[in-house]
Amino acid sequence: MSPNDGSHSLSLTNPFAIAAERNLLEELLFGKRNKSTRHEYAKDLKNFFVTVCGQEPTPTLVAQFLQMDRYSAVTLVLRYKAQLVDQGLKEATVNRRLAAIKSLVNYAYKVGKCDWTLADIKSEKVTPYRDTTGISPEAFKKMLLVPDREILKGKRDYALLRLLWANALRREEISHCNIEDLDLEARTLSILGKGRGTQKENIDLKPKTCDALQDWLLARKELDIKQPLFISLRPHYGHRLTGDGIRKIVVAIAKEAGISKTVSPHRVRHSSVTAALDVSGGDVRSVQKLSRHANLNTLMIYDDNRTKAQGKITALLEDLV
Repeated sequence: MSPNDGSHSLSLTNPFAIAAERNLLEELLFGKRNKSTRHEYAKDLKNFFVTVCGQEPTPTLVAQFLQMDRYSAVTLVLRYKAQLVDQGLKEATVNRRLAAIKSLVNYAYKVGKCDWTLADIKSEKVTPYRDTTGISPEAFKKMLLVPDREILKGKRDYALLRLLWANALRREEISHCNIEDLDLEARTLSILGKGRGTQKENIDLKPKTCDALQDWLLARKELDIKQPLFISLRPHYGHRLTGDGIRKIVVAIAKEAGISKTVSPHRVRHSSVTAALDVSGGDVRSVQKLSRHANLNTLMIYDDNRTKAQGKITALLEDLV
């Protein structure tokens, strides 16, 4: 597959000439609801074409790739996969980049612009997630003491910590919330959960979290319920607090609380899930309602790590001989 600059002289009065330059890559990305997914797919497909062709994808270059014979195309993608593996990239990263290419090919196949797929190219085997370490409730209590609840920033940070801990939320789930998503009377928050598309779901809040959120909103004095639930206070007051902004706040608070381990929002989530399993006596089905994990097996990893099941069985076996 040779590089092509994609330059063609199109007649604006000829709709068939324009159709010939159909931008399949743009159509694919447009069909992805999640902005983050669109961004990652665009980045991964750019990496593929730059790696194998030495240039960024154009409609013509994409069409060239899709019009290759199946053997040549599969060989090209397999060589690209081998390069990714040789670079030492994690299995999940390799699989994500392959998924982007497969998605492009599948879309082209569906709209009749390609007569083969990449179904025979297997993903890398991924080791199941094992690190569920977090911090203890006692350590998190130290973090709750850090925010100065007499000032606006402290009220915001305290409410944020309460929400993260009691509901095991992901940072993006909090970032996407607006004031209108919060119902203090019903004690619920409507969130856009991971993998839920545009369908929001209500989660129940409890008094300490509701009180903290109410304290923050009363001090903030924002009347427009369409505004973000959590905002940046500086340098640009009022901007939606991003997932990375939430991460920076949590990391800074943990450091100030004297916690040696780096504490991210996701580590707080790990901590909440593990603590929930502890206080519920390992009731994984109930805790699944809290964590909203689609796969119950993921929670079983938490429970195994919490109870140190392997070590206990090993000790029993050792005592047998």
